[in-house]
Amino acid sequence: MSELIGFFEALLSPDFPFVRHAFFAGVLSSVLFGVLGSVVTVKRIAGLAGAISHAVLGGIGISLYLSATGLVPNLSPMAGAIVFALLSALVIGTVSLKSKQREDTVIQAIWAIGMSIGVLFMAKTPGYTDPSSYLFGNILLISTQDLIMLLVLDIIVILLAWYFYPQIEATSFDEEFSQVRGIPTRLVFLVILAITAVAVVLLQTFVGIVMVIAMLTIPAGTAGFGARNLVSMMVGSTLFALLFSFTGLAAGWMLDLPVGAMVVVIAGAFFLGRSAGHLIRMRRST
Repeated sequence: MSELIGFFEALLSPDFPFVRHAFFAGVLSSVLFGVLGSVVTVKRIAGLAGAISHAVLGGIGISLYLSATGLVPNLSPMAGAIVFALLSALVIGTVSLKSKQREDTVIQAIWAIGMSIGVLFMAKTPGYTDPSSYLFGNILLISTQDLIMLLVLDIIVILLAWYFYPQIEATSFDEEFSQVRGIPTRLVFLVILAITAVAVVLLQTFVGIVMVIAMLTIPAGTAGFGARNLVSMMVGSTLFALLFSFTGLAAGWMLDLPVGAMVVVIAGAFFLGRSAGHLIRMRRST
């Protein structure tokens, strides 16, 4: 109990601004995890999002190398990550639309090549560059600038989801019927991938590249058990992501463990528990 009280004292204390930053990052990230995660889960493109999230390491590695060697001074790793993420989304999206039979091969290739490029450039970057900070993230190091970018992306995603909700819902559940109705399903699909790619870059600061795909799917999967439509899934997923983020932050602080990993472990345990409960209820009803 004393550890929990200590966490709340740190959260409210002006001496620990990084704890408040982490809390607000969890709140803002939960919106992206909830809204985008629901779409990713319903459209069954988690594999595509996973490939993009891992490929961004290539952009990060190149940016670090160019900046450290002075070829492109002060180049932000996030800038390279966004470029790589958008390029990966474009390639994966195009292949997915044009050549379904080769989709898995291209996804795995981009996944592996992107990460390998990142590791190679980091190895040649002057000074020590630890890839684990990008792979696993550290929410306690998030900056005010990161929070502002998350807020801006939250606003963009919410506005797009609200304005284009009928098209998103239609293409998510019945793509062929949507095409007949005149909805540009391919454009909607590519825009969703592009926004997800940018979100992945920002969210990797929270839980890291390796774990971001888990938080894009687990809260949505948990909310999916009781959701009646896509919007209720988005709301439920956002609330679950917020719950997992807060409890993971508190547990990580109290146990002195990596927060990102704690968030995912708590989310995964909750999801498995709810899945088991749902399965038991299904068996009893039959």
